[in-house]
Amino acid sequence: MPDTTARVLQLLGLLQARPVWSGPELAARLGVTTRSVRRDVERLRQLGYPVHASHGVGGGYQLGAGKALPPLLLDTEEAVAVAVCLRLAAGGTVAGVGEAAVRTMAKLDQVLPAPLRAQVAAVQDATVTLELHPVEVDPEVLLVLARAIRESVQARLDYVARDGTASERRIEPYHLVATGRRWYLMAFDLDRDDWRSFRIDRIGAARTSTFTFSPRECPDPEDYILRSVGSAWPASASVLVRLPLEQARTDIGSWADLEEVDAQTTRLRAGSERIEDVAWWLLRLPVEFEVEGPDELRRAYADLAARATRLAAGG
Repeated sequence: MPDTTARVLQLLGLLQARPVWSGPELAARLGVTTRSVRRDVERLRQLGYPVHASHGVGGGYQLGAGKALPPLLLDTEEAVAVAVCLRLAAGGTVAGVGEAAVRTMAKLDQVLPAPLRAQVAAVQDATVTLELHPVEVDPEVLLVLARAIRESVQARLDYVARDGTASERRIEPYHLVATGRRWYLMAFDLDRDDWRSFRIDRIGAARTSTFTFSPRECPDPEDYILRSVGSAWPASASVLVRLPLEQARTDIGSWADLEEVDAQTTRLRAGSERIEDVAWWLLRLPVEFEVEGPDELRRAYADLAARATRLAAGG
């Protein structure tokens, strides 16, 4: 009996990981016969999980949305509360919470009945959050992309570049990366035959297709986003921080391009729309640093020093 219970839970996990499984595929994964798979599917149905079966080409077993929820056994009010909180947390500032919230949202959304989805959307639309530097990210876009990544299916994006140029992009999505208040998508652009990063708040709409893809060998997501986004800023700077690389990562955080110079020194590169913004951001570092360049950054600090002197004198 314990083996059967463990196998049923494993079957449930497989059904949640991919839209459709054939009987032979499930049997191979579970190490049983297709007859055992049919019995385990029936056990899931008896527990309230809506497992659908279809025949023919492209058919198989599919976990549908219905009354049953994941093993937390949430009731209607609890499910709505959890879904709303996850959507709000997806735009939060606590490190790691945003990514986890999107992953959980994608799992919960898969089994959330349509009436509950409508309730969640209604609460979301009626909620206003106040942020010092608001960045609007559509939770539905995050959900579509998260599901596309999990299921390895192609997607189409309505995207607006920094210069205002609008285009439709056909992509293979690989990773969602949260950096402070911004979200980025790392994807392979099929029309440009190369890797690209996309700011989520510039995606007007995202649609999945029926075409699956075999994942390619891809660059490190965090490193790729940092470098691609940093190289796109019109103003950038480089400074030397008197900290070992690992300590710099801990004290400064990941949203900067950090490079080891020696055992006690780390090079930090940062960018923004204006060099004055970079200067202000670097002043918030918890350690002293030495400016490598550009000269515009030194002039920005000279202007700030002169202004601070005037303010200190009551000017």
